[in-house]
Amino acid sequence: MWWQWLLLAYIGVISLIGFILPAVDKRKAKKDKWRIQEKTLFIVSLLGGSAAMYISMRIFHHKTKHKRFMIGIPLIIVLQAAAIFAVWFFLLK
Repeated sequence: MWWQWLLLAYIGVISLIGFILPAVDKRKAKKDKWRIQEKTLFIVSLLGGSAAMYISMRIFHHKTKHKRFMIGIPLIIVLQAAAIFAVWFFLLK
């Protein structure tokens, strides 16, 4: 039972990071400062922050003109949803 709380905490933290990173990058872009690497944004998405990152991108209008992000992040969300479904359906049945 403890692992469920640990998983929930992990999802919460990675989602918070996924939500904050596009906002920080947008602010830095406006101030012409050092930027967060695109690779970092994708890694955080792959680690579980994809839904929060997509919401943040839409709210802050950041990276919304880049096809790589507007196709890549939703694709990651779909793949993660499929993986969750597969684990739930085939392993936890």
